[in-house]
This record gives sequence, C-alpha cells and structure tokens, in this order.
Amino acid sequence: MSFRLPFCTAIADLKPLRYGVHAALALALLGGTGASQAATLHIAAAASMTDAMNEAIEAYAGQHDDLSVVPVYASSSTLARQIANGAPAELYVSANIQWVDWLENQGVTLQERANLLRNRLALIATADGGDAFVPGEDGRLSERLDEGDRLSVGDPDHVPAGIYAREALESLGEWADLEPRLARGSDVRAALALVERGETPLGIVYQTDANASDRVRTLGLFPADSHAPILYPATLIGDRVSDEAAAFRAWLDGEDAMAIFDAHGFSPAATDSR
Repeated sequence: MSFRLPFCTAIADLKPLRYGVHAALALALLGGTGASQAATLHIAAAASMTDAMNEAIEAYAGQHDDLSVVPVYASSSTLARQIANGAPAELYVSANIQWVDWLENQGVTLQERANLLRNRLALIATADGGDAFVPGEDGRLSERLDEGDRLSVGDPDHVPAGIYAREALESLGEWADLEPRLARGSDVRAALALVERGETPLGIVYQTDANASDRVRTLGLFPADSHAPILYPATLIGDRVSDEAAAFRAWLDGEDAMAIFDAHGFSPAATDSR
C-alpha cells in the first residue's frame, strides 16, 4: 500500500512528511494513480485529524499492499464544499455534524454515517507563555489580553473549531468583548500556527491540536457544557462505495485505530450517533 502526501489548502505551508515527497501533491490534485496501483482511496478529513489520521493510514498500510491512499486535510466546511462540487472523496470525516448535514442537503449520498470521535476545546499560549487558566473558573479571558493583543481562532463563520469557540465564549459571557479582537484562521491548524509563531499570545483550538505541537502549551480546557459536543462524524460518500473504502471505514472503528486516536487525545464517540 502507498500513502501519498496529504493535500492541504495552504500549499505554501506544506511540510514534508516521512511518507512521501512533494511531487505526489500533483498526483493527489489530479486524482491520478500509478500503473502498479490496483486501487486508490481518497479521504477528506478535518484539519485537526492530520497527525492522527496520517498515523492511522500508516498502520493500515502495513496490512494492504495494493491500495494507494490519498488524504486531503482542510476545514470541514472547505472539504464539504469541495465534495459537493465533485472533488474525489470516498470517506469524509468532519469535525462537526452540521457540515455532514449540509452535504446531505446538497443531495450527496452518504452511507454508514456515524460519529467516530470526540474532542475538547483548549485555550493555548506559546510554550513559554502564561499561567494555567481554566476558562469559566479563573476570571475573564479578555483580561488575559493586553491592549492590541488578539485571540487566535478558526473562523467562527464556517470553521467548526471557531463555531465551538464562539458558543463557548457566548456561554461564558465573553463573546461581545472578544469578537472584535479575533484573529480568524482558515482552519484550526491555521489558528494554531498563529500562536506557534507568536503572532497572537492566546488561541482557542482543539485539545488534540495543542497536544500535537511542542511550541504551545494548554492553559486550560473550556467547560464541556459551554458548547455543543465536539463530535467527528465519518461517512462514506456516493451511491457506489468501493470495497476498499468500506473496509478502511470499518477498520477505523476497531481497537488498533482507536488506540492511535487515543494517543493523539481523541476519545471514542461510543454510542453517540447522528
């Protein structure tokens, strides 16, 4: 099995992975396959799943020699729109339920839809910045920002992490004060990068994104009841789903995949469904 370099929306920020080379990006964009490859599986997954899904694909690769996997990572909203416009994807894993609902409302056929994982919302700072701060318990978040400072988030207009952040800030009575001070990222990894580079002192991202970076630290988690549950629904796409896609989707529910997701900070969605 081969694993091609994931395609990201921010091509300028593309970083080499140990699985492939940048030349594979062109193949991913074209949906092409090599002559020796029997099948290609296109996966569209939320940006927050990048590290965990890459590791899961690598583990699956050791069991399948005749399958090429092409993952694409971006904001769930961006991926949903691309799929609705005909982009190749047999499996879609979103960071919220609403964008899967939206896809279905666009007339896209979804199969075996079920919630796969859970996540938490974290307040982060640079690795050497800030004391522990639990939102909702340790005072007002706006008071942790100096004059001119901004708070990094995924764009609340469409990025799931930003939508959850807005819900949390509204619940805590801080949205009105903080909305004008937001630095809006195109996806949650863009919001993370602003804090990593020191362009914003604080940010709101998923717990798993904070865990993935050694350049930020988690100050505290937002109360789980301050926003809608952060669920990752997974669904097969299209009227005719390949055996390869169905098999990989089933494998994601198994112990091997769940152990990988757990190591990255995700929790199983357990019995939750739509």
